Amino acid sequence: MDVLWAATVPRSVRDVHEALSGRGLAYTTVMTVLDRLAKKGLAVREREGRAWLYRAAASREELAAESISESLATLGTDRRAAIVHFLGQADPDELAAVREALAEVERRHAAGSDRT
Repeated sequence: MDVLWAATVPRSVRDVHEALSGRGLAYTTVMTVLDRLAKKGLAVREREGRAWLYRAAASREELAAESISESLATLGTDRRAAIVHFLGQADPDELAAVREALAEVERRHAAGSDRT
């Protein structure tokens, strides 16, 4: 996924394999992983001639946010407790970043409500 996230254009299996050349992976392994990522919706593939080109379906941040949302959704009424527990493990800099992010989200919500 790092190779796809770093790319500005869709990448072929060959491109991804070359980008990972230091890891000793077989071409077919890279091809299989990209195919599985596409089937899971994490990558999007499109045909160009005889080759498939792959790109990330979402940014790293979007994927992380979706994963967190899905995890919280499984908790039902225990979401708040999980969030409090998570934040309890954060250091002061991380908590400051959370406060800034929350303020930004609140500003966006307020700006969105002005349009109605």
